[in-house]
Formats: sequence, C-alpha cells, structure tokens
Amino acid sequence: MNGARTVALAHDWLNGMRGGERCLDLICKEYPQADIYTLLYRPEQVSEAINHRTVHESGLARLPFFREHYRWFLPLFPRAIESFRLPPSTDLVLSTSHCVAKGIVPPPGAKHLCYCFTPMRYAWALQAAYFGRNRLKRAVLDRMLARLRTWDREASVRVDRFVAISRHVQARIREYYGRESEVVYPPVATQYFTPDERGGDDGYDVVVSALVPYKRVDLAVQAYTRTGHPLKVAGVGTDMEALRKIAGPNVIFLGRVPDEGVRELYRRCRFLVFPGEEDFGIVPLEAQACGKPVLAYGRGGLLETVVAGQTGVFFGEQTEDALIDAVARAQAMTWDASAIRAHAEQFSEARFLDGLRAQIEAVMAGGPR
Repeated sequence: MNGARTVALAHDWLNGMRGGERCLDLICKEYPQADIYTLLYRPEQVSEAINHRTVHESGLARLPFFREHYRWFLPLFPRAIESFRLPPSTDLVLSTSHCVAKGIVPPPGAKHLCYCFTPMRYAWALQAAYFGRNRLKRAVLDRMLARLRTWDREASVRVDRFVAISRHVQARIREYYGRESEVVYPPVATQYFTPDERGGDDGYDVVVSALVPYKRVDLAVQAYTRTGHPLKVAGVGTDMEALRKIAGPNVIFLGRVPDEGVRELYRRCRFLVFPGEEDFGIVPLEAQACGKPVLAYGRGGLLETVVAGQTGVFFGEQTEDALIDAVARAQAMTWDASAIRAHAEQFSEARFLDGLRAQIEAVMAGGPR
C-alpha cells in the first residue's frame, strides 16, 4: 500500500485513541512518511505511530478554550479544514472522517479516498441525542446545522472514492451524498483481545463505552439496577454523575480503564452489554474476540458484527424490559467461546489493511465510487 506515492492523511481531531484513531494508527504504519492534517492535536493522547510524523494543526487550536471545548467551534470547522494547503506533489489524499476531514482540498491532480466512519451524525441525524431538546437552542442550532449540511454535501464532491465502515454507513453515504461506496470493515486487534486460559466468567456483565447520551448507558444502568445483577461500567463522559445517581449498589463505575484492564473485563465477564445504536461498533467485536457473547440493541452496524444466537442476543427496543428479556434469553443459552472468537477473527487488522489497499489501488487507477 505504501509504494513511492506522496500521501497526505487527514483526520478530524487527534485527542484520544478511539476506533477512528486506531484505524489511523494502522494507516500511519503503512505510510510512515505521510504528514497528517487535523483540527486539533494532543500528542500525549495518541499513539506512537501517529506522533512519529509531522502533524499540521489548524489555526483553531490557537483560539482560547478550543483545546478544552473544541465542539463549541463546530461552525468554524469547515473553513478550518479548507484552510490547509497540501504540497502540490501529493499523489493521494487519504481522509479518515466522521466530521469535516473529507472536506480537505486536494491539490490539482491528486486522488482523494475517504474512509468514512459516517456522514456527520450531528448534522444529518441524532441532533436531539447530541444537543438536547431545548426549543430555543434548537432554533439556533437548526439554522447552523442546515448550513453545515449544505457544506457537507458540497464538500463530498472533492472525494474521488468513498469507502464505508459498514453497510449501515454505506446507505447513509448514498442517502446524504448521492454517492456509492465500497465497504471495508474497521480493524479489531484480535491478536491482543484473546480469551484467557481459565475460561468461564466471574459472574458480572460489563459495559465499555463513552458515557454520553446517545450511547444509552442509562438503559443498562436502570435495567441492572432493577434486576440486581452485577454490572461493571468502564468509561468516562458527561453522563457520569447522572448515571451514578440512578445506579444501584450492584452497578460499579470504573472510570477510564487502560487496554489491559478492558481486556481483563472482557475475559472475565459473562456478557458485554451494548445498548446504543452504532455505525459499526468495535467494542462488541473486541469482546467477541475474547470469546464473550454480546447483548446488543438490534439496529445499525451491530447487525453486521453480531450473529444472533451464535455470538450474541439482540433486543428490538431501547427499553429496560427489552434488555432484561435479552439477558434472560442469553442466560438460557449455551455459548461456544471458540465459535464466538472465530467470528471476530473475520474483522482482523490484516483484513482491514488488505481491503483498504485494494480500494487505494482502485482510486489511483482512476475509478470513482
């Protein structure tokens, strides 16, 4: 994939190692000479592979409060990403984008492939989950988001080829941008997330998630508070205190947990609980790589990564009763950890890189999508 091409990488912001940044980490290892263009860069919060290159940060990073409250500056993101001037020698622009990175302006003659995590969710959908339902605030937001949608659609024309992370996102790209795309599933570190030798479990269920409204961790907390079964919650976010207030003593909040701790949580849990709707969802596949079944809300990308009755159980409504019913059904089933693990191995890092290489060769050969 690396060849002798001059490559520029674009990413929305770099202030943590979530699923998108883990994709970028692998791409950086493939293109060790490529510069990165991003709105915000916090080197202490990203990987060594990302840090070992030149990172160009937008002018927004010099504004007061931007580093701590960058989401407040959403209306300025389009102009900021367009302000970058890429070297005229660039052959390939590879953007990894869920917000505005795909709007970077390629130099003349360069090809642009966008690995699209999703069209901008807070502009096209899920506004209430991100911004709340306050009418006065929404009246202002609606005007801003309408402009953002117009920019987003126009900026999508700068992309020669879209690659989606799931069929769920592929449908959104078609709906919002009027573009076709191919699907390459994101990488799961299946060599790291593995079952332990002991087998079995320690009797608790686990949530591994950012604690923000659209993740619906509140649903799991309320359901398990009702049943009294042990639930461990790993993650931080704006909902932390609100969730603590509704939680019973059987719900334990662990805060930020390093990768080693997350792996141990997967290995020793009974089930992973995943109550939100995701475009793909790497966490459920990490748990499956450790041989553990998933209790998942049956919408979005998880329909592509969880096999009902084999690697997990779906519930059809985001209600406490539906989740409690799913737990009961899962308890009554016999689970084959090796089969669950084998399913997760289909989403390995090697498969991701092979798929992306094929898409890069296609765009460089002149094939739009």
